[in-house]
Amino acid sequence: MSIHNLPAELLDHVVNFLHDAEDALRSCCLVSKSWIPRTRNHLFANVQFKTREDLESWKEMFPDPLASPAQYTKTLFVGSLHFATGVDAEAGDWIRRFSRVVALMVLDLGGYPDEPGVNVIPFHGFSSVAGLSYVQVPTPLSSQVFGLVLSLPLLNDLTVVTHKSLIDDNSGPGWPPTITRPSPPMAGSLTLIRREGLKPFARWLLSLPDGINFQKLTLKLLHEEDILLATALVEGCSHTLESLDVICEYLGVFNLALRPH
Repeated sequence: MSIHNLPAELLDHVVNFLHDAEDALRSCCLVSKSWIPRTRNHLFANVQFKTREDLESWKEMFPDPLASPAQYTKTLFVGSLHFATGVDAEAGDWIRRFSRVVALMVLDLGGYPDEPGVNVIPFHGFSSVAGLSYVQVPTPLSSQVFGLVLSLPLLNDLTVVTHKSLIDDNSGPGWPPTITRPSPPMAGSLTLIRREGLKPFARWLLSLPDGINFQKLTLKLLHEEDILLATALVEGCSHTLESLDVICEYLGVFNLALRPH
């Protein structure tokens, strides 16, 4: 039996077996045209644009956004919206070519997203992001930041941090994340660790008309008013909350495993 007559299921099994062997996957691309989509599912599953140079390399390799392998990407890391949206304007809507992303991390929203030249609109409603989204929010928080988060219609897990110690050279803890089955919006985990305190992000979440339904909360309390905001978040999720981690500067770390109702 020739390789062209092998059952599709067997070909899938062969390529899937090599999912973490990049050199072997590149060789598989040369076997047959039918092997290219199978290998690209793994080669481009996790894409990271840490610098503008990374994006420029992507543009040079795939000058036509419509013909790029962006459709195979499941987890996407963007180092800064400054260079990401700038390249997007030059390259012709490259961001929305990543149409199947289920986990998004934006490390730096540009410092002051409301200033001229920083445009977060290309990320609004980005794909149908579900699963896990890391967002490092700058100070001060702006309407564009909240609008960006609200525009992700299936957002399940949300992490908002400004402590750089939590973001390592590999693009953050647990990155790339394990893709899980999508849950209802705002029904996964919420992590708020900001040196400026929980306000105003917590207040914004509490003001959402559909409420919040997180199953896990991780909160760092740095100011006296954070205690009241944390209490309000717990009460807001009381019907779904299963796990609560509270980090207090003076009292240490508390972990509560809650039994669901």
